[in-house]
Amino acid sequence: MTDQLPYAEVIGDPIAHSKSPLIHNFWLNALDIEAEYRKTHVTAEGLSAYFLRRRADPDWLGCNITIPHKIAVMDYVDDPGGVRERIGAINTIASETGGPLIGTNTDAGGFLQPLLRDKWKGQSAVLIGTGGAARAILFALISLGVPEIIIMARDRAKGQALLDRAGVKGRVLALTDPLPPADLLVNSTSLGMVGQPVLELDLSQLPDSATVYDIVYAPLETALLKAARARGLKTLDGLEMLIGQAALAFDIFFDAQAPRELDAELRALLLSAGE
Repeated sequence: MTDQLPYAEVIGDPIAHSKSPLIHNFWLNALDIEAEYRKTHVTAEGLSAYFLRRRADPDWLGCNITIPHKIAVMDYVDDPGGVRERIGAINTIASETGGPLIGTNTDAGGFLQPLLRDKWKGQSAVLIGTGGAARAILFALISLGVPEIIIMARDRAKGQALLDRAGVKGRVLALTDPLPPADLLVNSTSLGMVGQPVLELDLSQLPDSATVYDIVYAPLETALLKAARARGLKTLDGLEMLIGQAALAFDIFFDAQAPRELDAELRALLLSAGE
């Protein structure tokens, strides 16, 4: 027996910026669940030791994974849902006492939620990035049946490998190439995040009906979203995907549905917490 509460957490490097504890603890308090959610700094070199410690902790319910571990953690978990093959990245790990660690991905579902809510029906999408989040977003775009997908990446070979792995034709452009016209532009990289270089793109080629979706949430108002709003384009910010994927993970960790009717209050809390 221990004196601590059952807990889940988010791990990453860096991790100080994470708003996940605010989200999960807000829901835990709202539902009067006796548990907590933390954030823990874990480096790439420390992953193995981290999981060794957590496996021995009976109060640990699992973790979310953020940059840069979403691909590396696949080596530490069982994958009964075939996430490795279907998406190629894991952002949620559930722990069952005495059993294996189960990996899954809530990023794809969280990314899709605002697009489904808004009944988005575009025919083309530009995805910036090739990391773990990009893999989940590409899977989501394919599931939507988007006919034309273009990846923009620093390393075009990685972009092509991502398309090949997903079994879609698509196109790959360098990050320095002009932005092509598209109905949806998604930034899945850390560019624009606090402490990272700004993502500078000329949005003039996007149609007036385009949507710009930036998954960065610290700061919430990124340079990319500012430029999109200046053009009068529809925008989706990083809290959309963050809250959506967190709700799916919350159910996994705490066996309860997140009270999404409180989203407006939660969003106000997140914004008041600063960026």
